[in-house]
Amino acid sequence: MSDIVNEFNAYRSKMNEKILADNNKVIKRIFNLDTNAYTEGALDVKTKELLGLVASAVLRCDDCVKYHLETSYKLGLTKDEVVEALSIATLVGGTIVIPHLRRAYEFWDALEDQHKN
Repeated sequence: MSDIVNEFNAYRSKMNEKILADNNKVIKRIFNLDTNAYTEGALDVKTKELLGLVASAVLRCDDCVKYHLETSYKLGLTKDEVVEALSIATLVGGTIVIPHLRRAYEFWDALEDQHKN
């Protein structure tokens, strides 16, 4: 199951390199802003990742959900913390978020499986 993690990361890296190679100033600034928004500030990095995860789930962006799940995992957030955040996302977003919730659970399990090996 950890193949979904590797496939996601390989595709994301490949396409980000391609996008950034075009040297578009606006796109580069958006990427930079996104990176800087998740650095330590008045809110700690873990809280910001959970906020990103909730917003991504409500907006139904599976790639964004996967990105924030993996970053949350690497930061040491627990499954309970992530699931609690996803429960808020499902409450706010409604039942249309449930398919994304399923894929989020699947991806989290793949992250855990990948790190067991």
